[in-house]
Amino acid sequence: MKSVQCSEFIVPGKNTDKFGMYSFKKLPVWQKSIALVQYIYKEVVPKLPDSEKYVLVPQFTKAAISIPLNIAEGSGRYSKREFKQFLYIARGSLYELITQIEISLNLSYIDSKLYRELTEIIMEISGLLNGLINSLKEVKSNED
Repeated sequence: MKSVQCSEFIVPGKNTDKFGMYSFKKLPVWQKSIALVQYIYKEVVPKLPDSEKYVLVPQFTKAAISIPLNIAEGSGRYSKREFKQFLYIARGSLYELITQIEISLNLSYIDSKLYRELTEIIMEISGLLNGLINSLKEVKSNED
């Protein structure tokens, strides 16, 4: 995937749909977080034991899904300040996911190879998310 400056996607009136909302689908962080959701469902959930059906499985899926959902919801908010708040929530969900992965490794539900793969994906998403948050902090606007 081509490296993109996140700030190019957050200028109101540019890269917005006909309703003036941010085009979150163009954000690399949203795209990668959608891929992470699919990865969690396909690679992690099937490895978890039945005893975790009502405990760890819902925690994994909820945290993973929450990341792109909050990015999308925040992009539809009126101000950059509100958008940032939803990005902070997405980042919190990402950290939750890191902890769940650590627990799964410690309980031998996942192997070290899967742990490393997930950690790499999460670190990339974390960097993109932090970059987007920082780019919103740098943009001076009357909206804030």
